[in-house]
Amino acid sequence: MSQLSEKRCIPCEGGTLPLSRSEAEVFLKQVNGWALSKDACAIHKEFKFKNFAQAMDFGNAVARIAEEEEHHPDLSISWGKVDIHLTTHAIKGLSENDFILAAKVDKIA
Repeated sequence: MSQLSEKRCIPCEGGTLPLSRSEAEVFLKQVNGWALSKDACAIHKEFKFKNFAQAMDFGNAVARIAEEEEHHPDLSISWGKVDIHLTTHAIKGLSENDFILAAKVDKIA
C-alpha cells in the first residue's frame, strides 16, 4: 500500500475521468474513517473537538495543507465540530488527490 500522506496532489483538469466506485473503495481503505458518498463522487469525515477554538484551529490547519497541496475541501466549522467534504470539482468526482488530502488531514487530527 502506498503512503498517501507522503504524496503530493497533482493538478487535475477536465477530461480526466473520475475514479470508479471500486477504485475509490481501494483508496478508502488507506484513510481512516472517511465515508464514500452514495454516488461515489465524494468522501466525507466529521472531526469532533472540545470547543469552538479547537475546531477553528483544526480548520485553519486543514486550510494550510489545502493551500500547500492546491486542493481545497469544503469545510464546515461549528462548535466542537469540523466537517470535511472532498471531491475534485474539475472532474466532477473523486481523484487520488482527494485521498492524498484526506490522509494528510488524518495525520494532523
